[in-house]
Amino acid sequence: MPDSSIIRIVPLGGLGEVGMNMMLLECGEDAILIDCGQCMPSEDTPGIDVVIPDISHLRTLGSRLRGILLTHGHEDHIGALPYLWPELRVPLYGREVTLALVHEKLREFSLEREVPLERIEPREEIRLGGFGVRFIHVTHSIAQASALILTTPAGVVVHSGDYKMDGAPLDGEAFDEESLRQAGDAGVLALLGDSTNADVPGHTLSESDLIEPLEKLVRGASGTVVVCCFASATHRHRLVLDIARRTGRRVVLAGLSMVKNMRIWRELGLLDVPNGILADASEYGEIPSDRRIVLATGSQGEPRSAMTRIALDEHRHISLEEGDVYIHSARFIPGNERAIARMINHLHRRGVSVHQPPGEMVHCSGHARRDEMSEMLRLTRPRHLVPIHGEIRHLMAHRRLALEMGMAEDCIHILENGDALEISSEGARRAGDCEAGRVFVDGLGVGDIDDVVLRDRRHLSKDGMVVVILAVDRQTRQLMGGPDIVSRGFVHIDESEDVVEECKAIAREAFESLASESREESTEVEEEVRRALRRFIKRRFARRPMVLPVVMEV
Repeated sequence: MPDSSIIRIVPLGGLGEVGMNMMLLECGEDAILIDCGQCMPSEDTPGIDVVIPDISHLRTLGSRLRGILLTHGHEDHIGALPYLWPELRVPLYGREVTLALVHEKLREFSLEREVPLERIEPREEIRLGGFGVRFIHVTHSIAQASALILTTPAGVVVHSGDYKMDGAPLDGEAFDEESLRQAGDAGVLALLGDSTNADVPGHTLSESDLIEPLEKLVRGASGTVVVCCFASATHRHRLVLDIARRTGRRVVLAGLSMVKNMRIWRELGLLDVPNGILADASEYGEIPSDRRIVLATGSQGEPRSAMTRIALDEHRHISLEEGDVYIHSARFIPGNERAIARMINHLHRRGVSVHQPPGEMVHCSGHARRDEMSEMLRLTRPRHLVPIHGEIRHLMAHRRLALEMGMAEDCIHILENGDALEISSEGARRAGDCEAGRVFVDGLGVGDIDDVVLRDRRHLSKDGMVVVILAVDRQTRQLMGGPDIVSRGFVHIDESEDVVEECKAIAREAFESLASESREESTEVEEEVRRALRRFIKRRFARRPMVLPVVMEV
């Protein structure tokens, strides 16, 4: 029987990377999962739609898994649920806004009637097996974000979730320092703390700090103003709506997720939206340019996002012209810098005035900086610290901060996905590795794209492909004309006839050099032709296209 005096911590996503957050805690016979997030594909994963955690280790738990606790509604914390829940089939616990966003995602997959959604109020305590769970309100860039206080026979664990300590939140819901202080007074065995801004000194700006600079830009604009931010940025949406009301502008929503989330905010009473202030994108042309603000998604330069289409002047309704103003009110997520730069360059070409962080105060982070992280450590006073949420550099910066505050080196644990850590009143120890990794979602396929396929896609995107078609007489094993060459991404056949003819000659020569027995085996023919063409192309062009010989017996 598993020892209930030990807490076993296993990160399955979100450590050593930004996004895809998923943390497993085990104690005795019980296990809980915290968050179930996705991350967006990078340029080295061509054709991939979404990346989600590998849950192979969770399959070993069986009925021990009691539920999934959702700290808030960002995609990097809930985005993998539609793909993974059908296999896990446990209740989901979260606050109202989080579950509303989850419900919308599940509906896209026709799962909304199957999944048990359990709404939890702040400070309300629930029990999941041996775990006592309380959701504690923290301020973040989305409404109703939570930290978690987890009580077990082995001790108390605090999971910070994503947080910052905003002293003037726009929704008036204050960061719950008191509950965290009380947990610290009673004794916290371990803190799992957000590390995203661990290398940034000072204190994160309040959302209220953006009111003046953003309103100044809007008032100074003679034409259309575009504010691009995340579709889940509840407080930023509130701010833009308030500025629009004060400046006499209407807000045009651009992007399906923006329209959907704005509907959710209104249904839940999170935003007070005056009649007539919101406009559909189809109404854009009917509103004078100096009386409109566009609130758009696509801040990361996603290829078919609303903002990218606007920048390329390919949006069905919205177009920008010289003198209009673009405000990039979002951070640059690592890996997306080039895509964002391309989008912004297109805006510059159109004569649009661009305002972006960090040079201008048009965005504030939803994550704690070092001063707030220090305060989190002072409030909770944990015996052990596990930095979470971030690349290795962020985790190590969090470690350095804790050392500066006097924590013992052997009480700070730098983990990566799959590392297992066991903590008890006696101390902590590494407990081996669990299977963890990334699963690629491509269209309807989940997990059927592996590293070999991705390598081939990268190969094709860099050097192209040459297909060699050889028609071989089934009886005589002689070449019947040709071979024929098809090129994609290597050379343009119509403009490179000499190259094509050389490739044909090389392929024919390779075929004819084979002994008659070898010609009986199509795989032997294909391999010999492939080797010969690869050598020729590398020598002649210093390129390595994918060479695909095809033998057709006629």
